[in-house]
Amino acid sequence: MKFGVLVFPGSNCDHDTWHVVAEIAHQPVVFLWHDSESLENCDAILVPGGFAYGDYLRTGAIARFSPVMQSVRKFADAGGLVLGICNGFQILCEAGMLPGALMRNAGLRYICKQVWLRTETTDSPFTRTVNRGQVLKMPVGHMEGNYFCDEATLARLKRSDRVVFRYSTPDGRITPEANCNGSLDNIAGILNEGRNVMGMMPHPDRSSEALLGSADGFRIFESLVGALAERK
Repeated sequence: MKFGVLVFPGSNCDHDTWHVVAEIAHQPVVFLWHDSESLENCDAILVPGGFAYGDYLRTGAIARFSPVMQSVRKFADAGGLVLGICNGFQILCEAGMLPGALMRNAGLRYICKQVWLRTETTDSPFTRTVNRGQVLKMPVGHMEGNYFCDEATLARLKRSDRVVFRYSTPDGRITPEANCNGSLDNIAGILNEGRNVMGMMPHPDRSSEALLGSADGFRIFESLVGALAERK
C-alpha cells in the first residue's frame, strides 16, 4: 500500500503527517505537489493541515481549484480513501467532497490546545480500531474550525451515522463547554455518503506519539492501514 500527502503553498503539517505514516506506521508515503495531476498510484490520500494558499478568500477556497484536487475528487468518486485534517477538512468542504462549511471560531480567536473527542461511529475505514463512545485526546490549532451546515444536511448526517467525532468532556459528555469552537452539534469530524472520505479538525498527526501528550491520533492511521490491507 502507498500513501500520498498533499502539499500546497502554506501547508505546515505535511511533514508531520508524512512522519506518522513513514516512521510510526512504517508504510510507503510520498508528497504530492499541488500543481501536479498525478497521484502516483497512491492507495490513500492525506490532505494535511496548514494555510493552503495563505487562506486567501476563505480557508480552502483556492486549494479546491488546484490540479491535484481535481485528481483527488476523481479518486474519491472511485472509492479511494481520503482523509482531511484541519485545513484539509476545510479544503474537502470547499471542494464539495464533504457537506457543510468551516466558519470562524465562536469568539473569533485562534484556538490551540488539547481537546477530547467522543467517537460516534466505528463504521468507517478511519475508526475501525476505536470503540463507539471511546474518548480520544488530540490537539486543535485553528481559527476557522466552527462546523456548520443547514438543518436538512445535519439530519442526513445523523440519520446515516456520518458524524464521526464530537467535542466532549474527558468522560464523554457532550456539553457546550466542551465545544471549543462553537461547531454545530459539537461536530468535530464527518464522513461523506460513501464513507471513504473523512474530514476532522483535531490533529491525529500531532497526537500519534506519547511524547506529544497523546498517542490517540495514531488510531486513525492504524485504522487506515488495516482498511487498505483488506482491500489488497
